[in-house]
Amino acid sequence: MTEYIWLIPGLPLAGFLINGVLGARLPKPVISFIGPGVIGASFVLSVLAFLEMLEVPEMVLTQHVYQWIDSGRFSVPVAFTVDRLSGLYILIVTGVGFLIHLYSVGYMGDDEEYAYWRFFSYLNLFIFFMLLLVLGNNFLLLFVGWEGVGLCSYLLIGYYFKRQSAAVAAKKAFVVNRIGDFGYLVATLLIFVTFGTLDIAAVNESAAGSLAVGGTLVTAITLLIFLACTGKSAQIPLYVWLPDAMEGPTPVSALIHAATMVTAGLYVVARLSSLFVLAPLTMNVIAVVGAATAFFAATMGLAQNDIKRVLAYSTVSQLGYMFMAMGVGAFTVGIFHVMTHAFFKALLFLGSGSVIHALHHEQDMQKMGGLIKQMPVTGYTFVVGALAISGFPLLFAGFFSKDEILWQVFSSPLGHPLLWVVGAVTAVITAFYMFRAVALTFFGTSRVDPHLAHHVHESPWTITLPLVALAALAIVGGWVGIPHVLGEPVHLPNVIEAYFEGFFASVPAEAAHQAASTELLLMGASTVAALAAMWGAYTLFSRYLPQAGAFRDRVRAVYVVLANKYWVDEIYDALVVWPIHWISQRVLWRIVDVQLIDGLVNGLGISARNLGGSLRLIQNGVAPNYALGITIGAVAIFWWLLF
Repeated sequence: MTEYIWLIPGLPLAGFLINGVLGARLPKPVISFIGPGVIGASFVLSVLAFLEMLEVPEMVLTQHVYQWIDSGRFSVPVAFTVDRLSGLYILIVTGVGFLIHLYSVGYMGDDEEYAYWRFFSYLNLFIFFMLLLVLGNNFLLLFVGWEGVGLCSYLLIGYYFKRQSAAVAAKKAFVVNRIGDFGYLVATLLIFVTFGTLDIAAVNESAAGSLAVGGTLVTAITLLIFLACTGKSAQIPLYVWLPDAMEGPTPVSALIHAATMVTAGLYVVARLSSLFVLAPLTMNVIAVVGAATAFFAATMGLAQNDIKRVLAYSTVSQLGYMFMAMGVGAFTVGIFHVMTHAFFKALLFLGSGSVIHALHHEQDMQKMGGLIKQMPVTGYTFVVGALAISGFPLLFAGFFSKDEILWQVFSSPLGHPLLWVVGAVTAVITAFYMFRAVALTFFGTSRVDPHLAHHVHESPWTITLPLVALAALAIVGGWVGIPHVLGEPVHLPNVIEAYFEGFFASVPAEAAHQAASTELLLMGASTVAALAAMWGAYTLFSRYLPQAGAFRDRVRAVYVVLANKYWVDEIYDALVVWPIHWISQRVLWRIVDVQLIDGLVNGLGISARNLGGSLRLIQNGVAPNYALGITIGAVAIFWWLLF
């Protein structure tokens, strides 16, 4: 299998090229087969590679494809590595990505205004770059994938390019991520200067011997990398692009939020865990930023009425959870939540897309209600996703990964009880706004436009089949990581934990027995609070909607702040965007460009023209004048030589 690893990213690239070059001349069924087909084949190869990797003693498969750059001591190959971390990631990317591609066949099938083939070519390219990012064995190849997913996010968020809002959102995502990418580039240069190589495995192996714990260099490198991660994985202060990314088609939202771009930052932190554990300051920054982002985004989700924006802010919040785990050294648990989140977040986005598809692109939950009667598969699978993200106990995937994160941030030497409080409160808020969305969309009295109400029906099988598959994964996906206090699991952490070589933050063995009661107590407290929030939100918004509106009016000041997302975008516009625009227009353009640069260039041209005009008076074509000029010149020269 090792010699075929290149096909895992190669097949999506082939799908991009076929649909991108020939798609305009191919019939729609062929495009619909190639788009999902290459991702399905890549998933099969990923499964085979993962299983073979587990059988190898060192648990690493590496394929050197060709030498990319070889100049002096600077050598960069195109080489791919499948280990426990990248192996799990490629299963998530290709597996969830395949279901999203299959869903797209039904969701985008009626779109006649935009090129169907172009959508699938971009979608395939997105998967290719994400796989390149994950499988690349060096920082430069990883950076190509890193920039590639940024490019594809721009192309797909702006897919409906005739809409001004989509074009603006695409540019916003691209520009905000460029800010973070500057950090990655500088960090890569520092790594090469320090280690003399860009090979990731070599850097990880020599990190402890080359860098001092808490040193300025390792702190600078890790903070710069984390800056890049705040862009890709939407953390404070660079999270603002992700909610606006909802302007793209719903399958794009699912792919960005569940399987590709936003998980890239978490992958890089986990991949470079050997560097991050040497920088306690950076770890503290990651934990605090993650906790703040989780809580901050969750509060904004409380007041959103656009069903996709509710899910967007929940993604930002859940990513904060994952970084909070990374910040206390619980890398395995953070990656575990990446996996479970991929299942239930893809399910929720695709479920919302099924509703939007049925309601002819209506996204306002205030204009929905009672849809579970007409769309039972969509409704019940969406409820499964909501239960999973809310942490319904002992059955759904989100419970196991979420509560393990809460335990780690409480018990880890790098953790703090305050982090647990923030995480627990965030979990309660998450449960509340998710079941608000469930109640407003699928239960209670129908508020659907009467002109649409009679036409609402369940989506076709290409849409519902991925929903059912993801609902199953949202249930069983957490069983592989059951906390030790609840039994002996199949245990995903046992597979990938060794990758982090002891950096996984866990309770010391001698304290495990005493900690079990504390863990159960904290788990019970957060679970009971989340269950109360679920029931309260469902009851309030499905049965007592007028009372909910009256309560909102009583706390209108708070509601306005949350509905306007704390005016963060407006603050950025006032403090960053407008000053840059003003300087660019008034100073750089009108003064530097027009007056200085254009003035200098035009001034030279005008001077040359005037000089030529003056000389032209002498060259008038009259021969006696020329003879007179020559005579005067000769007399002047003779006079100068004589005296």
